[in-house]
Amino acid sequence: MIAYLSNEFPSEVEPYVGDEVEELRRRGVEVLIGSIRRPKKQHRNLSKRRAETLYFFPLNLWLLLQALWRMFHPSLIDIYLRIFLQGEESVSLRLRALAHTWLGAYYAAVLRGRNVEHIHIHHGYFGAWVTMIAARLLGIRYSVTLHGSDLLVHAVYLDIKLQHCKTCFTVSNYNRDYILNHYPKIAPEKILVSQMGVDIPPPFPSQTHSSECLRLLSIGRLHHVKDHAFLIRACRLLKEQECKFTCTIVGDGPELEALETLIQELDLRCEITLAGHVAHEELPHYYAASDLVILTSRSEGIPLVLMEAMAHKRTVLAPAITGIPELVIPGRTGFLYSPGSMDEFLRCVEKIHSNFHGLEPLRRSAREHVNQYFNREKNLAAFAELFIAQLEGHMEILEEAQGANSLLQQI
Repeated sequence: MIAYLSNEFPSEVEPYVGDEVEELRRRGVEVLIGSIRRPKKQHRNLSKRRAETLYFFPLNLWLLLQALWRMFHPSLIDIYLRIFLQGEESVSLRLRALAHTWLGAYYAAVLRGRNVEHIHIHHGYFGAWVTMIAARLLGIRYSVTLHGSDLLVHAVYLDIKLQHCKTCFTVSNYNRDYILNHYPKIAPEKILVSQMGVDIPPPFPSQTHSSECLRLLSIGRLHHVKDHAFLIRACRLLKEQECKFTCTIVGDGPELEALETLIQELDLRCEITLAGHVAHEELPHYYAASDLVILTSRSEGIPLVLMEAMAHKRTVLAPAITGIPELVIPGRTGFLYSPGSMDEFLRCVEKIHSNFHGLEPLRRSAREHVNQYFNREKNLAAFAELFIAQLEGHMEILEEAQGANSLLQQI
């Protein structure tokens, strides 16, 4: 049996976690799902997954006391040396690592007696530390999947998490190169690229577009890292240039109030609609009603939203950051702008608007690219094969996967 842990499960914005669990089960792997937090929103269609998930909270007092005792286990000596005597982390981060060590010992107590032979953690945040400690105390191995901000923004103690994991899966060649460049002591063969993917829908008819009005769409959590404020400021400049447009922003999050205020201050209430949370099954209607799907994030892995838009034959515009250029190839499958460059962003929008009908071949190419390299069914199968291979130690399969990923990097 393997234990599969995530920070919050189930989650509508991270469907790939449940997908990976189901694919492993389909191949005969027994999986125990665990989650640090309970989901804040209770989605009716995810109730079955909630029922089978092992949640940390509320904590069991008896297991918590056992965990406190196990924190003195000799196998954790090097962990404590890293916490207190090495690195440049602040005192508060060191104390948090100590608290997470206690949670890791607690997780080990939860798993003890369940015949768990391996733990996988999705994302490299503090849950990865919990997993590392639990695996150490249970005498088993663990693996981790890294996406974007958990590697590029919030990489606290990532050196030791990578050092002790059996395998690290990551979602782009950019991420793999970043890991090998910034953590040179990590063996290259343990860092594997596992591309995400989306379902390939029936194709929409060719886009109809009125030259009078450009319909913009942005989908994503309203969080500062998504930088929707950049998009809103760009909309103000488009309005000043007398470009007719509408902009729909789908999603909710902590930045909602600030974005509402910015829209009001810039007099864009007639042009911009904050649509709030939209169920995933409703998103095709939004893609169908859009001309240009925009991403303005400061940090990403490879966003599923861009994959979905391209699979629906929608033109996309995104910043040239992290692994996005592996999906959006300028002039072939979409458009990129230099991150933070408002002038370049506006030039791209103008170019797309003025030559919209001439971009139909690009939209077809985008759909084909997603189907070939970011197909959910294909990539889930590839992930399961890689995962089972690392469990069984079949290195030849892992080497073949690295060779295939290097081909994608050359595109």
